[in-house]
Amino acid sequence: MSDRLAMVALYAPADRPDRFGKALDAGADAVIVDLEDAVTASRKEEARAMLAAFADEWRTGGRERVAVQVRVNAIGSRWHADDVAAVAALPTEFGIRLPKTQSADDVRAVLAAAPGRGVHALLETALAVERAFEIASSGVATIASGEADLRSELGVPAGAAGEPGLAYSRARVVNAAAAAGLPSPLMAVWADVADLDGLERSCREGRALGYAGRTALHPRQIEVIRRVFTPDATAVERAQRILERVEAAAAEGNGAFVLEDGTFIDVAMVRAAERIIAAAHRA
Repeated sequence: MSDRLAMVALYAPADRPDRFGKALDAGADAVIVDLEDAVTASRKEEARAMLAAFADEWRTGGRERVAVQVRVNAIGSRWHADDVAAVAALPTEFGIRLPKTQSADDVRAVLAAAPGRGVHALLETALAVERAFEIASSGVATIASGEADLRSELGVPAGAAGEPGLAYSRARVVNAAAAAGLPSPLMAVWADVADLDGLERSCREGRALGYAGRTALHPRQIEVIRRVFTPDATAVERAQRILERVEAAAAEGNGAFVLEDGTFIDVAMVRAAERIIAAAHRA
């Protein structure tokens, strides 16, 4: 369940059980229960204890359709080991979102401590971005960039002004995921939850780089993210036509072929069509 492909993942604070059901019902494909930034130091233990309550919410009313990850505190923090142990006691469908992943060894340590569940690595430093393929090849379910810390390290301003400065790191993460055979990553959160126009522009830029969706901080962001990353009806229709022709050509013993509009179709275009259909299904 934790490895199910998602287009939209919504963060929820681990110490707010009143929000658990709302997060599960908000319309996201996955919920990320946050033990890290959303929880103050004085409430870490309490939040950890509430994970069982979240699991109970998840099991009710068909909510198991929503994938769940738990963002633990980073390796090296005084909360990390207890966080991972708490997640290890949950159903194996609950994945671990590992912030500030710096190396493949970080991933392997978490896999050993909580076997049988997906680990989703967040690359939040310049060094992690440069090691993106190494981390992507370490047994993770997905990789993604965490951009708040990265912006600070790179000196990139917040909001729209900093978007060009993130283009390299974003593209590198997409490329590393593809090279390692992982699903296309989700973009990092758009911090200004009131700026839906800025969110839409940023999502369109991310989609052009190869991202498959985005994480959200607030339910109001979900509709924008899903709309931008969902292929339009024309693209879906064309992709379906390509796949139908592939099936027919295979039955006839043919390889490459030409569509009615004169477009030559090869293996790469077939893969692109399959990706469009998969995205439409996720939407």
